[in-house]
Amino acid sequence: MAALALISKIGEHDGKEVELRGWLYNKRSSGRIHFLELRDGTGFIQCVVVKGEVSDEDFEAAGRLTQESSLRLTGTVRADARAKGGYEITVKSVRPFQIAQDYPITPKEHGVDFLMDNRHLWIRHKRQHAILSIRHEVIAAAQQYLNDNGFLRVDSPILTPAACEGTTTLFETEYFEEKAYLSQSGQLYNEADAMAFGKVYCFGPTFRAEKSKTRRHLIEFWMLEPEMAWCDQEENQRVQEELVSYIVAKVLEKRKAELAVIERDITKLEDIKPPFPRLSYDDAIDILKEAGREISWGDDFGAPDETLISERFTRPVFVTNYPTSMKAFYMQPEPGRPEVVKCADLLAPEGYGEIIGGSERIWDPKLMEERMKQHSLSEEAYGWYMQLRKFGTVPHSGFGIGIERTVAWITGSEHIREMIPFPRLLYRLRP
Repeated sequence: MAALALISKIGEHDGKEVELRGWLYNKRSSGRIHFLELRDGTGFIQCVVVKGEVSDEDFEAAGRLTQESSLRLTGTVRADARAKGGYEITVKSVRPFQIAQDYPITPKEHGVDFLMDNRHLWIRHKRQHAILSIRHEVIAAAQQYLNDNGFLRVDSPILTPAACEGTTTLFETEYFEEKAYLSQSGQLYNEADAMAFGKVYCFGPTFRAEKSKTRRHLIEFWMLEPEMAWCDQEENQRVQEELVSYIVAKVLEKRKAELAVIERDITKLEDIKPPFPRLSYDDAIDILKEAGREISWGDDFGAPDETLISERFTRPVFVTNYPTSMKAFYMQPEPGRPEVVKCADLLAPEGYGEIIGGSERIWDPKLMEERMKQHSLSEEAYGWYMQLRKFGTVPHSGFGIGIERTVAWITGSEHIREMIPFPRLLYRLRP
């Protein structure tokens, strides 16, 4: 009896008879031969049906198969250096399960809007399959690094009573008799968790009501956020560069086939090793002015600014010590320079912009009280957060890494919309 096999592990069955279950990705026929390209969710493989080597019924069944028809087949695994993946299947039997009719996404060119309208089907195609498989590897590697380095996953709520970083980008909803908001970040809760467990992280969707249509922005995106007690900003950055380097190394190790499908130049990834270069905000402003950008100290960086800075480096670069006025209320000021805070944004090379934002947090109760008053934050909403500074306060730091931006950089993709199965964009809520 043929063993049930996965295409991703087909090399384990060389010379043996297997059963495959999947969908027809493509078909070519040449007289007495049908070439079936089968996908099963783990990979793609060519299956060769030769008239006379299968029953007339099976040969006719293979001929009836249409794009995305579901089927089961049996055959012998054969090593072939010319085949993609190094193997193909000599088919012995074909059993269609359902013959698909009028599949809308054909090999011809389609517009982006059409493909996004059919995103539930587009994710079946090779490039999308490769990108989303790499996304999985990015997430798995990130969690593995943290798990192996003493972090505990303690997830934060998605419905919150208050903002984390600013009220202008909140999605408001009703929570019975109260107002609630979709989370912008799990950080505030992470700080509480870190005081209980030392080193923690949360992972989940975050929401920003930003009316932005750039290639870097999603309305709903996934973020992994570590937080560490007894940790200063320098140690925080060391963890970040180790984490990013580990993620890239694991993708290069485990997703070579997918990187080849999307034709990624992996030489640009092979040098991603710590330490990463560091650049102060002050120096970054000077670089931008020298390049002719109209920018002043105290201005935030736009996408063109981040691109110009990152293009000077082949590895991600930390931009440190941003002005206090443009950063969140909880960031620790730099000693001797209260006008800047102990923070860093990590900019990916090749113009992909910020993939991590992090900082050392204010731990002094008096300073936190001052900042909360400056930002008009209510005791009702943030009283529990203030208590973290009253009961065993310690220096602590953390950061958030955006999964989709990281995947966009690692895959060399032009737009962030393909880095998540079902993107939420300014004018797209469906499918």
